Amino acid sequence: MTELAPWRSPLARALHRNRALAYARYGQLATVRPNGCPANRTVVFRGFLDQAGLENGLKFVCDRRSHKVPELQANPWAEFCWYFPKTREQFRLGGAIAVVTAAGAEAPGGNPEAPSSHNGLATARDQTWQALSAGAKASFYWPQPGAPRAEAAAFTGLQVDESAPPEAFVLLVLQPQTVDHLELRGEPQTRQRYRLMQPDPAQPDLTSDPKEQWQQESINP
Repeated sequence: MTELAPWRSPLARALHRNRALAYARYGQLATVRPNGCPANRTVVFRGFLDQAGLENGLKFVCDRRSHKVPELQANPWAEFCWYFPKTREQFRLGGAIAVVTAAGAEAPGGNPEAPSSHNGLATARDQTWQALSAGAKASFYWPQPGAPRAEAAAFTGLQVDESAPPEAFVLLVLQPQTVDHLELRGEPQTRQRYRLMQPDPAQPDLTSDPKEQWQQESINP
């Protein structure tokens, strides 16, 4: 099993100390539209991948019919901004996102070394679906997101197969390459930056030991 990245320890502490706040698992995921304009939305953190070599991957879910999917297929780079109100900490995690659909994992930018090139993401998609609430599962049977408002009947009385994810269900996996951790408590505030060091940033090698690759430095807040 690969050792966890050094930023996982402060993030685990923040999650633990904010565990009583349900909304502490929400954060903002920023992507880039095909026209170059930014897109941002609130998403729910669904845990880390339970897969050898990819334990640092953050899981999110979305509807395949939403705008996020084509945006990420055109440009996989994204950043997740995560604020913990009780401890007054902010984490910004940036990297490429793998889009895992019913057809399989789609490699970010066609990069063969991206997280989607590893086996097991289809299993992770199934497991993530099983962990959702009944209400969350039903939302993937609703009419197309972003389309003109449908009749109320289209959102009720749905035949939901809770045993297997539908075509619309997509697992997103963010494999961070940069992490910025800001602690607002204290005078002065403290800030740490973590960077995944590799020969070519456009060709991330995610199979090596992350402890050897991550560089950590204290920077000005």
